[in-house]
Parts: sequence; structure tokens; C-alpha cells
Amino acid sequence: MGKNYIDIENDRGEMLRYRKHINGRGLIAHGAKVHPSAIVESGAYVEPGVLIAAGAHVGRGVWVESDAVIGQNADIAPHAHICSGAAIGAGAKIGVRTQVGMGARIAVGSLIGDDETIADNERVATDRKGLRLAA
Repeated sequence: MGKNYIDIENDRGEMLRYRKHINGRGLIAHGAKVHPSAIVESGAYVEPGVLIAAGAHVGRGVWVESDAVIGQNADIAPHAHICSGAAIGAGAKIGVRTQVGMGARIAVGSLIGDDETIADNERVATDRKGLRLAA
């Protein structure tokens, strides 16, 4: 049986230890909290301070930066990038290769399409078809 963690050096020369999540084998940094029922697929990185709620799904190749929050049953499609301090509401869906900026807030149940960029500190709410609602 192979080891269940990997050490990676960050940009500042510090070594960070990541463990493989039981559901999906994605890499979870020490200091992140991921509910056991969440799925973090292989190739995804979850940085320190992140909170991922029950039933959330983090796709292959997703990068969730420090202090971000992923709500219950949220779905993050492959290769998305969730920046530091961003919050994804419960049941929200984030599309393939979409970037959610630092401190951005995605409302509960919102649908963000593929290849979109949500600006830093932007607040977004959509209907079930992905049409943006007035803030």
C-alpha cells in the first residue's frame, strides 16, 4: 500500500503536506477541512484554510486556494480555479475552466457557465438557467 500524502514546495520555498482525500484521491493541504462525504477528484488541489461542506463535488484539476468556502452540494467542474477567500453557495454549479476571483461570492443555487471569469469581490446570483439576477 502506497503512502497517503505528498509534500510539495510552494513559491516561498515552504514545504506543504497534502493528503489524498478518501473520496476521489484529490490532494488536501494540512489545515483544510473537507467533509468526508464530499468528493475531491484526483488532480484537484485544496489549499490550507479551505472549508468544503457535505456532498460537495470538486472536479479533476480544480485548484481551491486558501480560505475559500465551498457550500453543501456545490459542484465545481474540472479545471476551475476558486481564488482565496471566495465563497460558493450551497447547490451552486461552477463550469469548466471558470475562475472565481478573490473574495467573490456565488449565491446559493447559482449556475455559472463554462470559461467564465468572476471578478475579485464580485457577488453573483443566477436563476436555474444561469441568467444573472439583479443584486
